[in-house]
Amino acid sequence: MKQSLFKSLADLRFAITILLIIASSSIIGTVIEQDQSIETYKLNYPLTNRVFGFLSWDLILRLGFDHVYTTWWFITFILLFGISLLTCTLLQQFPSLKIARRCQFFRTTKQFRLLNISTKLQHLPLTQLLFRIKENQYSIFQQKDIIYCYKGLIGRIAPIVVHFSMILILLGAVFGSLSGFKAQEIVPKTEIFHIQNVLSNGQLTTIPKVSTRINDFWITYTKQRTVSQFYSDISILNVDGNEIERKTIFVNSPVKYNGVDYYQTDWNLIGLRIQNPDSAILQYPLVSILNNRNKVWLTWIPSDQELNKGITILIDNLQGYGSVYNEAGLFLGNLELNERFNSNVPIILTDIISSTGIQIKADPGIPIIYAGFMFLMLSTLISYITYSQIWIIQYRKQIFIGGNTNRATFDFELEFFKFIK
Repeated sequence: MKQSLFKSLADLRFAITILLIIASSSIIGTVIEQDQSIETYKLNYPLTNRVFGFLSWDLILRLGFDHVYTTWWFITFILLFGISLLTCTLLQQFPSLKIARRCQFFRTTKQFRLLNISTKLQHLPLTQLLFRIKENQYSIFQQKDIIYCYKGLIGRIAPIVVHFSMILILLGAVFGSLSGFKAQEIVPKTEIFHIQNVLSNGQLTTIPKVSTRINDFWITYTKQRTVSQFYSDISILNVDGNEIERKTIFVNSPVKYNGVDYYQTDWNLIGLRIQNPDSAILQYPLVSILNNRNKVWLTWIPSDQELNKGITILIDNLQGYGSVYNEAGLFLGNLELNERFNSNVPIILTDIISSTGIQIKADPGIPIIYAGFMFLMLSTLISYITYSQIWIIQYRKQIFIGGNTNRATFDFELEFFKFIK
């Protein structure tokens, strides 16, 4: 019963079936947005208008389609596929390699009929023939008048390395989904934050207890006044508040500390600091709106206690100035940073408060996955090594010789004819 179970796990059809299920589940995880809020699924997959006639938000949440790659059933299929590969390696690949290492002598000349290429020689000395075979890096084994030769045995290891690399990749994927996490923080510059807004995490995830300080944030612009790049100067702090790592990050250039990556993903303007005639500095919040797909921020600064009169300041960049409009929407001029603007109530713009969007991500399975792909590439190179076999029987004054190869048949035939010419 155990042998039957192991043979079923090692069966190629079983492995292909599991692989197709994993691929279909991955397609579902690609089509359906992952790790979104319930409101998002209610909006995109309503009960009244089901997608494909059956797919609605309640079914997605019930089956775990909103987090496919961390569900118990997806991880179970991955483990089954890994067990199938391991069983196939132990029951088929290792015995096959063991058989290939044995000396497989031919005892009769009739066995040469089973080979792809064979011939009979009468005028070539056996010692000269063996010398030519030895020059081509063959291993030679002899028992009196029967000889067995082979080379390229390392090529038979390639399937084992393939299975080992795929098992590593699967283990890395499972370990990453169970132990990794992804978080997003929007932080004003000069502020310190802890990892709190976790978007997704695994069952075994441990959030690191470190804090991060945004030292500075700035944007560079092109000649056309479009955003070229935005930067954040951040410091990683220990539990005592001491700096242990510092780097300026930008898009596609994160900082990495203790297996956690900090990416620059977004930015925002959140407020203005205005100095009034009394030299008091007040902070006014900015509200963002979209104007022809461009983001614009504005705020209202009242000039009377009833809040009916005042000015509107509009900003669309972080270059240190904004546009001023009255309550009727008429343009009054530009407000420069640290310069006095004369209106009904003279004001000075002292600071534009910006915030940066930082994505924090940890995936401890990445090194294991990379190691798996490295072995997979190595197995591809090994698989190009041809495994060739040659059998020789000396019977009276005749030499029977034949051979087989697992690939590169034409090259093997040329090599064989060089031996016997």
